[in-house]
This record gives sequence, structure tokens and C-alpha cells, in this order.
Amino acid sequence: MIRRPPRSTLFPYTTLFRSTTIGGQIGGLIRLMRPKQWVKNAFVLAPLIFARAFNDPTAVTEALIAVALFCAASSASYIVNDLHDREADRAHPTKRHSRPLASGRVTMGPALVLLVVLYALLISTWFWSKPLAIALFAYVALNLAYTFWMKHQPVLDIFSIAVGFVLRVYGGAAVLQVPLSSWMAITTLCLALYLAAVKRRQEFAHVGSESRKVLENYTPALIDRYAEMSAVGALIFYSLFVMSASPGLVWTIPLVIFGMFRYWYVVEKLEGGESPTDVVLTDIPLAVTIGVWAGLCVVFLRG
Repeated sequence: MIRRPPRSTLFPYTTLFRSTTIGGQIGGLIRLMRPKQWVKNAFVLAPLIFARAFNDPTAVTEALIAVALFCAASSASYIVNDLHDREADRAHPTKRHSRPLASGRVTMGPALVLLVVLYALLISTWFWSKPLAIALFAYVALNLAYTFWMKHQPVLDIFSIAVGFVLRVYGGAAVLQVPLSSWMAITTLCLALYLAAVKRRQEFAHVGSESRKVLENYTPALIDRYAEMSAVGALIFYSLFVMSASPGLVWTIPLVIFGMFRYWYVVEKLEGGESPTDVVLTDIPLAVTIGVWAGLCVVFLRG
């Protein structure tokens, strides 16, 4: 009688594809892509609005495709991050349940296949829009650097998150082949620095330095000063930007101020802010403010 070697000896990588159910894997893969975070890619649409191209169906279609591609790029980055951090996430009090790889809901094999598919989609962008492809490649490279090094470097970790938002705006301008306003770029950078600083502040407040090693280099007072300085910068540069773009847009400045005040209120009193996306999606006053701001921008720029 011939003894068959153990299954793990025949194919040591079978555990990569082990799963309880196909449906569970599919649901886990969707969660692995973090679709809730796709709302951040709305920044790609900023050049469409401020370049007054929203009346052009072709421009709108191209901008929406760019948004979808940045969603793919951000999902690919999240998958790489979760693959890299899966062991640390298993020791985290909440991530061990919420992250599909850490919880075991998704195994490495399907996650790697999905990652390859997303990267292939991004590479194919080169044959449609080279300027957009360059923005996407830069975004992917930035996130890889963040996952493997930048997120462990104080100050640089916050700036790398913010630059990702600037690249989104740049991608929106690139696909439309319109110049990116310097005012828009610096406003986006300051706003993103504000959001990133507040995120770090809440991580520090809720879990302490155990959640991220880089937090050992911060203090709550220091992060508060970063957030305050970034918020002031965002308001100043946005005001200068809209006054140069269209006089009517000056009326959107109070909405921006209210939105930042409301966001800080949610962070301080309602214990939000660790996930800016959750705040935008769940806080009705803030969501309404953003909607009214976008609507007024369209109205004033159309005129």
C-alpha cells in the first residue's frame, strides 16, 4: 500500500485558499476593499467643478471613470496594508474582528488574486489616459511607501496621507487635461493635514500608542496644534482660492467654516474622528453642509 504524503506536503499553499463558504469569501473580499472609504475619492471631482466642466457630458464621464479608478487604487492599497499588518491586526482589540484577513474571513489566496486584478486594471489605464495613469501610479507608490515605512515616521506619516488627497485632485485635473490650480492644491493639502491630524488625535485618545507605534512620538497637545494650524491654513487658502475663481463663491466660505466647526464638535463631544469617512456618512448636519456647499459651487460657477 502506497502512503500518500500529507496534503500540506503535496501543496503547502493550500491554506492560502482555505475558506468556509464561497459567499463568506466574496463578502469578505468586498469588505477588504473598504468601499466606505471610497467617499474620499470625491476629491477627484473638484477640478471638474472648478474648471466649469460639469456641463460637458464627456468631461463628467471621464471624471467619474477617474473616480472609479482611484477607488480601485485605494482598495489595492488597503489590501496591501492588511496583508502586511495582518499579524499586528490580530492583536488589536477591534481590528482583529473588523479586518477580514486578521479575522480569517478572507484567506491570503483570494486576497492576492483580487490585488493582481486591481493592479492590472490600473496598469491598463496607461492605454486610455497617460496623465491619469501617472497620477494613479504615484498614488500607489505613495501608499506602498506609507505601508512599509512612512507610517512609522512622525510628521511624515501625516503628510503622506495628505499628499494622497492632493494626488486625487491632480488626477481629476489630469484626466480632464486642465491645469491644477496652485490654490486648490495647497487648500487640499491643508484640509487633508487637518483630517489626518484629527485622526491621529482620536487614535491616541481611544487606544493610545498601542494602536500605532508612531504615536509614541506625539502628544495630544502637539497633535492639536497640528490640527489647528492646518485648519487655519485651509480656511485662508480656500478663501484666497474662491475669491480668485469667482466672486460668488465667497458665500461658500461660511459653509466651510461651519463644516470644520461641526467636524471638530463631532470629534470632541461625540467621540468621532478616528474615521473621517464615518463622520461624513453618519453626521447629518455635516453631510447636508457638504451637499449645500457643492450645490452652491455649481450654481455660482455656472453663472
